[in-house]
Amino acid sequence: MSAPDRKQAEVRRMLERDPAPVPTDLAARAVAAGARRSRRRHALRAVLWVLLCVAVVVFAVWALSVEPWVARPDRTSPSYGW
Repeated sequence: MSAPDRKQAEVRRMLERDPAPVPTDLAARAVAAGARRSRRRHALRAVLWVLLCVAVVVFAVWALSVEPWVARPDRTSPSYGW
């Protein structure tokens, strides 16, 4: 028997077996897990939006107080004598 024939025979044996029993509450557990995942995703998204808003406000306050777009005056030494 070659390798492909062995694999085909193994697949045939697997398909001829009785299927494994499915738990009766599988659908309910899947729905509960999906709802949990949805709530977590919603909470994470809300937290990220709040963090983004806080970052924008902090940046705006910093920019208004420091005014980085204004050029600072050059410091030159005073001319003596001439």
